[in-house]
Amino acid sequence: MKCELISVGTEILLGDILNTDVQYLSREMAALGIDVMYTEVVGDNRDRLTETLRRALSRSDIVILSGGLGPTKDDLTKEVCCETMGVPLREDARALTWIEEYFRRRGTPMAEINRKQALVPAGGTVFYNSRGTAPGCAIEKDGKCVILLPGPPRELNPMFEEGVRPFLAEKYASGAIVSRSVRTFGIGESAMATRVSDLLDRANPTVAPYAKSGEALLRVTAKADTQQQAAQMCDDVVEEIRSRLGALVYGVDTPGLEHTAVELLKKSGKKLGLAESCTAGMIAKRITEVPGASEVFECGIVSYSNEVKMKLLGVSAQTLAEQGAVCADVARQMAKGALKVSGADIAVSVTGIAGPDPSEGGKPAGLSYLALTDGENTFVRRVTTGHAGPGSREYNRYVSSSNALDMVRLYLQGELNQIGNL
Repeated sequence: MKCELISVGTEILLGDILNTDVQYLSREMAALGIDVMYTEVVGDNRDRLTETLRRALSRSDIVILSGGLGPTKDDLTKEVCCETMGVPLREDARALTWIEEYFRRRGTPMAEINRKQALVPAGGTVFYNSRGTAPGCAIEKDGKCVILLPGPPRELNPMFEEGVRPFLAEKYASGAIVSRSVRTFGIGESAMATRVSDLLDRANPTVAPYAKSGEALLRVTAKADTQQQAAQMCDDVVEEIRSRLGALVYGVDTPGLEHTAVELLKKSGKKLGLAESCTAGMIAKRITEVPGASEVFECGIVSYSNEVKMKLLGVSAQTLAEQGAVCADVARQMAKGALKVSGADIAVSVTGIAGPDPSEGGKPAGLSYLALTDGENTFVRRVTTGHAGPGSREYNRYVSSSNALDMVRLYLQGELNQIGNL
């Protein structure tokens, strides 16, 4: 089965919102063994939407459209789809009752234009909206299936899980596709690919390298008759990758380094303190975005100025005068000060040049020093990103924060001595 995804909304084309629907739907379709061959974005324009839908129907068996199911005049998805497929619209009593109840629960009157949202394709399958006012639907005609979903993820995701997934699984699923993301840190995409070069030639499972901000990952994808078979095929390759890359692999299917760090802190029963200069709280932000971080995170100190480094963290005025704020000794002293102030089991510090310009002392943008201490041992890592000029500041700060989280990870795994001091 060939599938196509169409995202409807001028706001997506203008960059006003991030289109996460395609990412979500692509993964869901892969899990059903349905191949997504094309994705498109089209604005709220009748002619262009009609043209896009006709092209999709000419080359795909299943077309899923998200967005454009609202009550206003520029919400045209249902009308265009029904016109294109020659299917009339009718009012659905259950949908209308739900919409009326939706507004009644909120204590606001329903505008007459919202009645439009209760119109559904005659003879189609309706997916009722448990989170909003717009129902979704499926139109099946001439061997094609068109599915219409609301655009907001808070409505689309539950509707897919509650209604669309069972519908597709019963009628259109063919086998299963499973993907695993092997995430690494401390190795570039090219070097990583070289170590697993023979695996990249596989047809099933496939292995593909990707680069992200300061890290690299390998996507392993298998297709089989069942989910269990595809998962086992992936797992076998993932284990082979782990054996080759060792401690460079920080997780499989994990959202990011912060999740791995928090998980390891919980398992070890240790708590973390931070002292941040150039990252200005970014490490703390990433950690506290992980549920349960309060169990393992004591405090974060943003010591941007030299005065704060000295007063709060006990950094030596002589070291600052002789070496500047961006050096290994300052990083060490910041980490030790953070450990003392926080009372944590381990503390991590970072000091660096975020950019986009070099420091007055000539130190380049993207240079940072990080330190981790447990009171007895202190480890230092020197990082140079090589990124300067416009747009580099956020990248440099993010990579520095990732290196800090990686040091926590390696320390808790007992591997910081091996590859942690760079």
